[in-house]
Amino acid sequence: MEKRVLATEEKKGLALQDLLLTAVLLAAGAVLKFFVGTFINFFGMKPNFIIAMYCMAIVLIRPKLYYSIIIGILAGAICQFFPGTPYLNFASEFAGALCMGLMIYIPAKTKTSRTIGSALSTFISTVVSGGLFTVLLFVFIKSDPSAMVAYVPIVLGTATLNAIIVGALYIPLMKVLKKEIPVTEA
Repeated sequence: MEKRVLATEEKKGLALQDLLLTAVLLAAGAVLKFFVGTFINFFGMKPNFIIAMYCMAIVLIRPKLYYSIIIGILAGAICQFFPGTPYLNFASEFAGALCMGLMIYIPAKTKTSRTIGSALSTFISTVVSGGLFTVLLFVFIKSDPSAMVAYVPIVLGTATLNAIIVGALYIPLMKVLKKEIPVTEA
């Protein structure tokens, strides 16, 4: 089994393939959120397919941090097409993508740990995004801060579902894209 160290300095910018992959994943996330997201609902918890897909894009293309942030801002813009609270998604998706962009470079020693790491990174990024969204929501609607506690299980449940989606799709998408799964030297 060949091991390889990922050199982040090699990448000068996003290739056309990376841009297309990101666009397709964000579009798929929007379509899934619109059509499937309303039907999948477990006690208020449902996957946020847009977050899951931008996390998947960041995991697959492993961009520089500022590209991850741009992906988050694009995801926030896509969220504006859905009913809800306008403009809060820009901040929350920015934070989630920033978190994901930072975590993708945590070393993994095996392909299995890379899959688990992708799912765990998605979980944490979704918690950051959903947590910030919840805080901003309560700041802007001037609600009782104790009511935010009710949102904690919803954010954690959504994060769990997103982590399952990304963890399940990571290896198959890497194979389809014929990308080498980056691992570090032991």
